[in-house]
Amino acid sequence: MNLVTLLPFIVLIGAMFLMTRSAKKKQQAAAQMRDHMTPGTGVRTIGGMYATVKEIGEDTVTLEVAPGVHAIYAKNSIGAVLEDAEYNRIVHGAGDDLTIDTPVVPDDASSLTLDKGDEADAPKLDLGKKDEPAADEPKATEAKADDADEAEPKDGKDGKGDGEAGAK
Repeated sequence: MNLVTLLPFIVLIGAMFLMTRSAKKKQQAAAQMRDHMTPGTGVRTIGGMYATVKEIGEDTVTLEVAPGVHAIYAKNSIGAVLEDAEYNRIVHGAGDDLTIDTPVVPDDASSLTLDKGDEADAPKLDLGKKDEPAADEPKATEAKADDADEAEPKDGKDGKGDGEAGAK
């Protein structure tokens, strides 16, 4: 056989070797991360749930998903072991900087509506409509007279009703 004919097979085998090698490295890193779990550590499952590790078994982990609520998960279902500061920031909101100028969203819509006494204080909204046409625009009566000759039905049909012959 010629080397040129074997070259695509060699490249294909090399690519498969590199892909399986990187997958094995990821699996080893995930297993090592799971081995570093200790009771009290905050974790995120592969489903996106945040919980605290309570007990570690050989293949399972007992997680406290809420105060007093424990659930048993497979070790493989742990997606990430979080540091304490990150876990508290995500779950408890601890460490959030509240001095940022972000708008505060009310719990209910009552503050978004106007009371009867507030209507006089509310500014009028200008929608950009003009009361009178500008000098270079034709007046409404002139425009209606010009358009009357070229008027077509507004429904886009040729003037025939649904029941008439030739109607679409």
